[in-house]
Amino acid sequence: MADMQLTQTINQIAEELSSDECKMLIYLCGTLDTDNCVEDVRGKLKSVINCGGVNHMLLWELIFRIKRYDILKKVLQTNKREVEEILGNGGHVSQYRVLMADISDALGKDDLQSLIFLLSNTLPTGRTQSATSFLDVVVELEKLDKVSCTNVNLIEECLLSIRRVDLAKKVQRYRTGGQASTSGINVQRQMANQQCLNNIPFHGSPVDPPVHRTIRHHVPNPQAPENMQIAVPETGWQYGQSSVEVYRMRAEPRGTCVIIDCVGSDGDMLKETFSRLHFRVLLHKWPSLEDIHCVLRGQARTQDLQGDDAFICCIISRATSSDLLATQQRGPGLSLDGIRQLFTAETCPGLAGKPKLFFIQSYSVSEPCGQYGYRDEDLETDSPANTCAVESIPTEADVFWSLCRTNEQQLQRSGHQSVYLRTLCAALLNGQRRKLHLVDVHTDVNAVIYDHNWELPGETYSVSLRHTLRKNLFM
Repeated sequence: MADMQLTQTINQIAEELSSDECKMLIYLCGTLDTDNCVEDVRGKLKSVINCGGVNHMLLWELIFRIKRYDILKKVLQTNKREVEEILGNGGHVSQYRVLMADISDALGKDDLQSLIFLLSNTLPTGRTQSATSFLDVVVELEKLDKVSCTNVNLIEECLLSIRRVDLAKKVQRYRTGGQASTSGINVQRQMANQQCLNNIPFHGSPVDPPVHRTIRHHVPNPQAPENMQIAVPETGWQYGQSSVEVYRMRAEPRGTCVIIDCVGSDGDMLKETFSRLHFRVLLHKWPSLEDIHCVLRGQARTQDLQGDDAFICCIISRATSSDLLATQQRGPGLSLDGIRQLFTAETCPGLAGKPKLFFIQSYSVSEPCGQYGYRDEDLETDSPANTCAVESIPTEADVFWSLCRTNEQQLQRSGHQSVYLRTLCAALLNGQRRKLHLVDVHTDVNAVIYDHNWELPGETYSVSLRHTLRKNLFM
């Protein structure tokens, strides 16, 4: 790439990047001096790319790592798939730094604040107050020598403490890994590239060992860092995992999506979204409790589920802490736990081993505990009736249970639309484009809900996610 052309290309890229993306890119290049990243990004990129033996391929990889696939196409005249194929034979960027960047991208603001609180006695006070991303925290921990490419224990412990088990598992796989392999890797080329990166005159620590992205299992080994490899999460692979740990989603249509809209506000939006995700959609508006009972029981018994790869149930209804009220203003109602029990492997063999997703928007009403209109046994399951459950938690495998509560007074607003459902639809479609698995998609939903609640404390939404998924699910 000619010098003038390179300068022009880097200028185009820099103009497209936000300050957070500049910070992430500089971090991936191997420095801890990210404070002046917006001003330094042009010089840093040019220094890296001009380094002998690295050439423009590193530029492709860096833009790929920050997930700016539009820049790959518009500025670099390539695409995501082409870069993925190239990185399958080895990349230049540190595995450790890619992992930290991916975690930063997945953490919402509430998770970040919880993590900062945990580390309040470890990090300098001024730095914790100014931290706007997980990378800011990691940079400070690296400067204090609390975290490095060979020591990620603190990161894993903190993620477990804030209940981000999904991310903690990624760190654990990096730390303990699987079977190391150097197949198809040109070690001398990788070490030369790494030395080139290390010699760039830039303040901060040198770049960590280079990374290669494949679907094989790997072991991070401080004695042989050039052998480290991980997989690309946005492509349907996972850190240290093979494709067998992803739910099959190839049926056409993918499966059945039942939408029960008892308030008449968002059913059509959900129908359009799941139709675009290639599901067979059945929308029921304004059903009574008896209608819901019949629809769900009939769906659990249908033979159509045998050929489906997944099942989705969306419910929009007034509810008490444990019961749906459908079109009723007050209870007794229909047990939420009983609805889930209809689709267990025992009561619905056609969905055994397949993901069962429940997205519920509940408009809470005050209701004393009492007899149900339809108890769990009325739904013909073998589970005992739950007389006054405050929270419904899936206990069987392959269940994804997302329950959002807000006050029924929201329904009195003209043109009301659920922030949760609107955000969910956008996140699912965006997740399909970015090839994110469902848990990461839900993290994006949590972040939006958190911001909404902060800005409008009188119109809060409370989202609860419980799942027993055994594999990653890509919509």
